[in-house]
Amino acid sequence: MAKVLPFKAVKPTPDKVALVASRSYQSYSPAEMESILSTNPYSFLNIVNPSYKHQNVFKKKKRYTLVKNRYHEFKNQGILKQDDKACYYIYKINKSNGVSFSGITAAASTEDYKNDVIKKHEDTIAHRENMFKDYLKTVGFNAEPVLLTYPDNKPIAKIITAMQTTPPEFEFLTGNQDTHQLWKIENETTIDQISTEFKNIKAIYIADGHHRSASSYLLAESLKSENENHTGDEPYNFFMAFFIEESELKVYEFNRLVKDLNGLSKTAFLGQLNKVFKIENRGIDVFKPTKKHLFSMYLDGEFYALSLRKNRYNFQNALDALDAQILFQTVLKPILGISDLRNNSRLDYLHGKNSLSEIKLKVDSGAFAVGFGLLPTTIKEIKAIADQGLTMPPKSTFIQPKLSSGVTIYEF
Repeated sequence: MAKVLPFKAVKPTPDKVALVASRSYQSYSPAEMESILSTNPYSFLNIVNPSYKHQNVFKKKKRYTLVKNRYHEFKNQGILKQDDKACYYIYKINKSNGVSFSGITAAASTEDYKNDVIKKHEDTIAHRENMFKDYLKTVGFNAEPVLLTYPDNKPIAKIITAMQTTPPEFEFLTGNQDTHQLWKIENETTIDQISTEFKNIKAIYIADGHHRSASSYLLAESLKSENENHTGDEPYNFFMAFFIEESELKVYEFNRLVKDLNGLSKTAFLGQLNKVFKIENRGIDVFKPTKKHLFSMYLDGEFYALSLRKNRYNFQNALDALDAQILFQTVLKPILGISDLRNNSRLDYLHGKNSLSEIKLKVDSGAFAVGFGLLPTTIKEIKAIADQGLTMPPKSTFIQPKLSSGVTIYEF
């Protein structure tokens, strides 16, 4: 039974939204960041990177305070304004390649996160959780929604479709030629219908944003302990999320690159692999996996098909059957000596439809010795792993949509 609430969003004015909206802060190269900050005073990046304005680098607590101050400057200047009434927000992204995503921006419950109504499939790192919790506690807002997915729901889908037949509150184009649109649901009957439908959903799954979800929960616990009159209804008990149906998500693979063969010769390496996989040399043409437990490998100028041997199909749970976990347990850890998938400098990841060609280029250049291609993880696999309380290896999925910052903001 999920608790999903409308909220009073802080949003850019329609004439400024295209200038304010930004990608996730970490996705920008230093050159891109410099270019935007030097030419666009309205970009949300000016809020989250106040050191640029001051031409200085600040310690965390000082920087967090400057972020908060800069945010309030944007509000005082009328660049950002808060709605008078709690609403749900229909948000649609029409990508330049013809793919579109539609969902609802709303407030998700930290209590649901605690009680596993909001389910996880990735491990989080404690110091990152606490760092972002401290950031949130100082700045007092969420600016980038967590991506949550729920089972397809006809009544909610009908509302989303109906709203999109009306003029949006705003529409803007991003630099990569994606079109973004937002509609505001103010009607109380419709709001109640959406809330009721979510109450009937037993489980919602984190698609992207595990650390932000965990940090929001830690923040709620911290502020709860400081509030003698805590009721559970305070804004800090919720965090902003974009709710999207499972069928709307797009899940892509993350492929792997390894810098060396862990001291093995090519012949010895292939000999080790042969104990676990049936190996077929596919030559110089790019080979992409077509079914589960079939892997692509690029080594020494040639592609190979690695098919997991049937005697290795002794899966005890959903995680054991995940291709990313199989590759880790059969190749990366025992043969190539990589036990830490997050921090080993010998390992790198690539995603996207052309990543196998990129793997070929990187291996041919000598920067890496071998690359592996995987089939994308499915929503069914993600849910099964989350339902069993298990966690996937890092970089098991690349999920779209990727959401903008600064379009809707949740204050607590």
